Amino acid sequence: MEIGAKLRELREGKNLSQGDVEKRTGLLRAYTSRVEHGHTVPSIETLEKYASALEIPLYRLFTDEDSVKMSKLPQLEDDSSLWGARGKERGEFRKLAKALSRMDERDRKLLLSMAQGFARRGAKQ
Repeated sequence: MEIGAKLRELREGKNLSQGDVEKRTGLLRAYTSRVEHGHTVPSIETLEKYASALEIPLYRLFTDEDSVKMSKLPQLEDDSSLWGARGKERGEFRKLAKALSRMDERDRKLLLSMAQGFARRGAKQ
């Protein structure tokens, strides 16, 4: 998967120009162009800026939500104290499981590496 092509697809899907993204992120239009054409690989922090500007969750830059197949989550006993067991949390957990099921091994490793980086950064604060 090429992150630049996905970024462009999502940006155009929201009818935003590279100039609009520049205003929302503070990143130069020329930089966005370089990313979209595969000449530059953005950092995690930069990807967070793009996701925020496009008003999407970060994982959408790594997967196609429309074609993600739904994974079956195991049925839990009636313990609603567990995170993800009910309500909005369960829906978010299902979305994550759905996205992970579509990713190949390389993309899952990248996502895990990113999550570990976020966790380390959060533990320092």
